[in-house]
Amino acid sequence: MPPALRSRIPAALAAVVTVAAGLTLRATTDGWFGGYGGDALYTVLVHTLIVFVVPRVAPVRAAAGALAFSWAVELAQLTPVPAALSEASTLARLVLGSTFGAADLVAYAAGAVLAAAAHTLLRREPAGAPRTAGVPGSGASPAAGPRP
Repeated sequence: MPPALRSRIPAALAAVVTVAAGLTLRATTDGWFGGYGGDALYTVLVHTLIVFVVPRVAPVRAAAGALAFSWAVELAQLTPVPAALSEASTLARLVLGSTFGAADLVAYAAGAVLAAAAHTLLRREPAGAPRTAGVPGSGASPAAGPRP
């Protein structure tokens, strides 16, 4: 299996799980956790989509991109455009929202931190796995450090 596909499959699965978690949270939870948890998961979903498109992206870069996108969508809600689109389409309401909330910006940041942490943990090689850095044909580069 090509390396890019090997990276995209987990990202696609993570996106599906994130959407399922968000829909479940929305259907079963009210109040603070339901609202802000959904916002955090929105940023996690954007993070997984970035990883799907750019499989070798660093976790912090993917999280920064997801956070920037989430904040841009939230700030766009200061205009009447998202609200008008949300009235016309359920999908637009789910993707764009309709009203600005400053606290949502914090929830998006929490989602970015969660996504970056999960991405970092999932990228690590399992304990005891052979290291391939510097092995010809492995595609990995040797670790930086002083030469003997």
